[in-house]
Amino acid sequence: MSHARSLFSGVNLWGGSTLNPCDKSTRRDVLRVGALAGTGMTLGNLLGARRAAAEAGVTTRNTSVVWLWLGGGATHVETFDPKMTAPAEFRSITGHVATSLPGVAVGGTFPKLAQLAGQMALVRSFAHRNSGHGGGTHWVMTGYDNRMADNGGLPTRPSLGSILSRTRGANHPETGMPTYVRLNSIPADGPAFLGAAAAPFDPQGQARKNMAVNAKLDRVSDRRSLLGNLDRFERESDQSGLMEGLDKFEQQAFKLILGNAPAAFDLAKEPPHLVEKYGKGLGQQMLMARRLCEAGCGFVTIQFGGWDMHTGIKAGMERRGPEVDRAVATFLEDIAARNMSDDVLLVITGEFGRTPRINRSGGRDHWAPLSTLALAGGGLKMGQVVGESNSKAEVPATNPIGPQDLMATVFHVLGIDPGLQYVNQAGRPVTLVEEGRPIAELI
Repeated sequence: MSHARSLFSGVNLWGGSTLNPCDKSTRRDVLRVGALAGTGMTLGNLLGARRAAAEAGVTTRNTSVVWLWLGGGATHVETFDPKMTAPAEFRSITGHVATSLPGVAVGGTFPKLAQLAGQMALVRSFAHRNSGHGGGTHWVMTGYDNRMADNGGLPTRPSLGSILSRTRGANHPETGMPTYVRLNSIPADGPAFLGAAAAPFDPQGQARKNMAVNAKLDRVSDRRSLLGNLDRFERESDQSGLMEGLDKFEQQAFKLILGNAPAAFDLAKEPPHLVEKYGKGLGQQMLMARRLCEAGCGFVTIQFGGWDMHTGIKAGMERRGPEVDRAVATFLEDIAARNMSDDVLLVITGEFGRTPRINRSGGRDHWAPLSTLALAGGGLKMGQVVGESNSKAEVPATNPIGPQDLMATVFHVLGIDPGLQYVNQAGRPVTLVEEGRPIAELI
C-alpha cells in the first residue's frame, strides 16, 4: 500500500489545494479529495451520506428542480399578470400577448412563452409580507421570514436545495454529481443549521477547476504529469489494482472525476445549433441546468438579476424580458423533447413583485403582497392559471399562496416527507414546513 500512497501523492480532486482528510486511516489516505464548500470532508465521505440517508429510511424521488431566480424582484404585472382591464397606471406598460390558453395573456415581452403556456402554471396569488430584498429573498428561498436579513443578518433557515442535499446526500450515488448546484449565488441559498456539507456546489469556484485531475505519479517510468489526461489516469489506476482496494464511496469519488459528471458542465458537448437556440447569458445557464439534471443533479439555482426597476420599467423589461423568454422557452421545448418534463420542475420567482401603480419615474417599487411565480413540469398539472389577483393586481383575490406552500409543492415533486425534521443550532428538532400545503390545483 505504501507504493500506492506514493503513486497518488499530490492528487487533489474537487476542492481546495490543501486537505486534511477526516478519516486518517492508511487506506483512505490513498485517495485525497479536496474539501467541498470548506467542510474538510472527503468526497467519499459525502457520497456516503446519501446511502446513510437511505438506510435511515429517508427516501426521495429521482426528480430535479431548476430554480430560476429573477433577482431584484421582477414585476408580476409585466410578466405573468398584465391586467389589461385595469386603469392605465396599473396595467402592463409593455402590453400583453395572448397565450395558447383561452383567455389568458402574459406580458408583452414573452411571446415564445405565451405559445408554451400549456406547459406552465401561472400563479397569480403568490404573496408574503416582507418587501425588503434580503428579507423577501430569505422568505421565498426558505419558507420563513427573517427581518434581520435586510440588515446583514445570516440566514436562520436552510434553503430548499440544502434540504434536498441533506436528505439525498451531497452527491448522486452513481454519477457523483453534486445534489445541489448554484450557477450564480442567491442570498439565503445555503444550509444554515444543516451544516456546510449541505451547501451548494459552486462551479465558478476552485472546486470546479479541480474537477480536472491534477496528479503526479512518482513511480511511473516516464515521470510525466497526468494533469488533464483522464483516460490515462484511469487506465494506470486500474492496472495498479488500486481501484479494487478502495471502498465503494471512494470509487464513486473517482467516478465523479473520471466519469460523466464533469462533462455535464461542458456546453461544448452540445450540438452547436442547440447552443445557439438557447442563446448566451441566461440561455447558457439554462442549458447547463438541463445537462446537470440529466447527470443526476437534484437542485440547480440560477440567479438572473436586474429586475429592481424603480425607474424605466418599459425599457428594463424590453432588455430583460426577451432573454428570459428565449431561454426558458427553449428549455421547456428541450426537456419535452427528451421526455424529461415530468422529472424536472422549473420554478420562476424572485423576492417579491412590484407596486401595482406605475410611479412618477415610470417604474414600480417593492411589493411583496403580490409576487411573481410560474412553474413548469415536475409531473404537476400544467396549462392553467392558479389563483387570481384583484382588479388592480394589488393583492390575491382568491386562493392566497405563500412561500411555505411553494416549499411544500417542491417537497412533493422531490418526494421529501412534508413532516421532515432536522435539529437546529439550539439542539431542537425543527419541522421544515410547518404550515404550508402543496398547491392543490397542481397535484
